[in-house]
Amino acid sequence: MSAARCSGVPWAEKHRPQVLSEVVGHEAAVSRLSALADGGGAPHLLLSGPPGVGKTSALHCLARQLLQDNYKLALLELNASNERGIDVVRNKIKMFAQQKVTLPPGRHKMIILDEADSMTEGAQQALRRTMELFSNTTRFALACNNSEKIIEPIQSRCALIRFSKLTDAQILAKIIEVCQKEDLTYSEDGLEAIVFTSQGDLRQALNNLQSTANGFGHVNGENVFKVCDEPHPLLVKDMLEYCTKGDIHSAYKVMSKLWKLGYAAEDIIGNIFRVCKNLNIDETLKLVFIKEIGFAHMKIIEGLNSLLQMSGLLAKLCQASKGNIIS
Repeated sequence: MSAARCSGVPWAEKHRPQVLSEVVGHEAAVSRLSALADGGGAPHLLLSGPPGVGKTSALHCLARQLLQDNYKLALLELNASNERGIDVVRNKIKMFAQQKVTLPPGRHKMIILDEADSMTEGAQQALRRTMELFSNTTRFALACNNSEKIIEPIQSRCALIRFSKLTDAQILAKIIEVCQKEDLTYSEDGLEAIVFTSQGDLRQALNNLQSTANGFGHVNGENVFKVCDEPHPLLVKDMLEYCTKGDIHSAYKVMSKLWKLGYAAEDIIGNIFRVCKNLNIDETLKLVFIKEIGFAHMKIIEGLNSLLQMSGLLAKLCQASKGNIIS
């Protein structure tokens, strides 16, 4: 195994984009940010979307393009999930906003607040006033998973840019690129497994890829699922196909095997849903399956996470496939 592969640097950091054109996906959002960078002046920004899709990376690329040589001097990054109290706003943020930094005309210092939806309401209220007081010299860029947790006054002061989950094709293209850069051998089913386990989260995909590379040196489906320790989708697919034939006994054997392997009900139900979405069956039956899986998932989240609950789901799916669609 090469020394580079075991260097200890997370690939999610090593292959992080340095310029906006390298950001994977989100063409509309990236074009808006590029226009702001080219114009030289950005408003306060609020980037919203699921984790691992490139919000923070995009903000760093924007800051790098706007600040250039002053990037390290004129940028403050705070992770609001750790530092989220009112004291941080009063001390760290205000002190940085008051610092004198010589920048070209029209350029401003930048403060990136990651996980901004974790900030307390008091801190957000204090931040609202700070944003107004130092708007001549400082621009605030907030990244959050859920924009609803940001108070309305801050939302109205920011340009809101929404990021969505990455598509399978976008993740696959990036994974192949990283495999080539890292001189890593892979099989087609290995790449499919990485994409399946990532669920639209590129950071998760790169972490899974690196773990598989470090553990086995070759990326194939079996190795990926060993590392990620998820119920194998082919087993889940077989189980659902037994249900479409109304074969409850064969379906239960697969469920029992997954249960004995130690998978939690929530892990199994999540994979059942993801496999069911791509199952090649009648569309009406698929909708009934998804509805029943949703009901079972809801019960599992409420605490009814037993093998009996999972067996009941299989019985309902078999019943539905025989034409007794459950209301």
